[in-house]
Amino acid sequence: MHNSLQLVLTLLAAAVLAVAVFRFLRLPPLLAYLLVGIVVGPHALGWISESDRISYLAEFGVVFLMFSIGLEFSLPQLKTMQRLVFGLGGAQVALTMVGVLAASLALGLSWQVGVALGGVLAMSSTAIVSKLLAERVELHSRHGREIVGVLLFQDLAVVPLLVLIPALAVSDSRLGWTLGEAFLKAALLLALLLVFGQRIVRPWFHLVAGRKTSELFMLNVLLVTLGLAYLTSLAGLSLALGAFLAGVLISETEYRYQVEADIKPFRDVLLGLFFVTIGMQLDLSAAAHNLAWVISLLLFLTVGKALLIAILSRFSGSQPAVAIRSSLALAQAGEFGFVLLSLAGEVHLVDGRIVQIGLSAMLLSMLAAPFVILYSDRIVQYLSASEWVNRARELHEIAVRSSTSEEHVIICGYGRSGQNLARFLEQESIGFIALDLDSERVRAAAIAGEGVVYGDAGRREVLMAAGLNRAKALVVTYADVKSSLRVLHHAHEMRPDLPVIVRTLDDTDLEKLRSAGAAEVVPEVLEGSLMLASHTLMLLGVPLARVVRRVRQVREARYSLLRGFFHGVTDQDYELSEKIQPRLHTVALNPGAASVGKTLAELDLDSLLVQVTAVRRHNIRGLEPQPETVLEAGDVVVLMGVPESLAAAEVRLLQG
Repeated sequence: MHNSLQLVLTLLAAAVLAVAVFRFLRLPPLLAYLLVGIVVGPHALGWISESDRISYLAEFGVVFLMFSIGLEFSLPQLKTMQRLVFGLGGAQVALTMVGVLAASLALGLSWQVGVALGGVLAMSSTAIVSKLLAERVELHSRHGREIVGVLLFQDLAVVPLLVLIPALAVSDSRLGWTLGEAFLKAALLLALLLVFGQRIVRPWFHLVAGRKTSELFMLNVLLVTLGLAYLTSLAGLSLALGAFLAGVLISETEYRYQVEADIKPFRDVLLGLFFVTIGMQLDLSAAAHNLAWVISLLLFLTVGKALLIAILSRFSGSQPAVAIRSSLALAQAGEFGFVLLSLAGEVHLVDGRIVQIGLSAMLLSMLAAPFVILYSDRIVQYLSASEWVNRARELHEIAVRSSTSEEHVIICGYGRSGQNLARFLEQESIGFIALDLDSERVRAAAIAGEGVVYGDAGRREVLMAAGLNRAKALVVTYADVKSSLRVLHHAHEMRPDLPVIVRTLDDTDLEKLRSAGAAEVVPEVLEGSLMLASHTLMLLGVPLARVVRRVRQVREARYSLLRGFFHGVTDQDYELSEKIQPRLHTVALNPGAASVGKTLAELDLDSLLVQVTAVRRHNIRGLEPQPETVLEAGDVVVLMGVPESLAAAEVRLLQG
């Protein structure tokens, strides 16, 4: 007991310290867990001499990771990205495996080992790449979509590889039979679960969710996940395959997002533990003795895979700069590569020396990945002469669009918030130019004749081309603090007098953004809460003027630009007695109500100075009421007017 507690405390202390440092350095925590395992493991400091105690628990990390992959499995998404996923992604995995197989045979290894190592090295790190692309606001860029498509196929390719690798470990005489049996079992299990599983899982989740107990729901998720994992293990397949199928089943239900939120803490902690055990397997002395092989494999992995992806991307029609960016982002090894290599070692398909060389090279490639992606722009400019031409063309297009604009607004980001802002500006006849990195959105908006161009607002030259020196205001409409700070830096440096309005999720980085030069910071949480409060107060019968005044007071206290208005005649409405202010009032119509069966025109509530704002029927708010709308028993009529008029309208509705 004492030793077990000491083991847990050692792991926790080392993990907390390492993850905190890596977070501070903006590096993925996955690398922190790997380094913790290396340092505290039996081959380094030796604080933990046996990894068997935690390897069983760590295996559940892989189970929950595969469950999450299944949960995110989306047929519509695969269909919309099928060219990138199955074309570029499928070619990358297949050709990587072929290349590794050829190299393995040339080195005297068996073809089974070559196939297994090919699957291992074909993987790239979804965790590292997706996080870095999101931070750089590049997920929806041209190369971002290519990268996501390849990563999606790699995630899917793990499923057959989990079946294939254990089968490859049997003797040659039984290999064909074993492979056929394994894939037949997997196919039958997949067919049975997908055909009959939904008929069981959906009603069962309805039943459990109906108890409205969070711990029962969580226990049920664990039961389904681990139960299907156990079922596949009984069939001679991996636990991870069963967990993937469980995720696929639940992804088709309405409980998908709740399950994803509930499972995340288990997945992250246990997956971290898995990578700690992977790090503990790495023998630094063995890596040092095989340093030449480690470096050779590292170069083969990174340079070879990068060249392959770049060539495939160019063949798929991408520009050279896009192909290079995609190849640089995907050149490293991935977390699933560790899973597959660990599996190959467990079934004795790959010997210990190769495992050590593979672990070392893969870890080094993942350590280098954040820095390669960070400097990818410089690398692309150095390697691709056309990048300068493309950037010049992009800047020229932006400059042409903004050349006739004076006193205009630069909108950074043309998502929902940016488009709504553009509508208001159009109504006031104020010119604008919008910058966005989603090429599909830019293309659709351009076809519609809107002033949107492709460009990264975080780049100085793009802002200059958009007419920053002539602009009247600049608005950052996306909630990304890091990108907003870049925009503020350039704007403050070139136009310190230009007002910049920034959107954020909350007030967490308020002072940082203000210090960087933001004239105003608009948090979504505050505006959402104000609308929530105002609607709630209105439905509770609080007079409209008082609701408006409350909202105005909060906004004036929060936004400096709304303070200190000069009051005039038009503000007298706010000073009138609350008794004559309009408010909302609801009237429920019972079966005997006089208005049942009559139209709103027949009731003529307008003559009482009362407006019918809505009619709710069976708890569903319908469209805006029309004069010909016929009232039914059970309807809830929402009225707006002053108290005396509302009382008269209620009498007419109920008593006639």
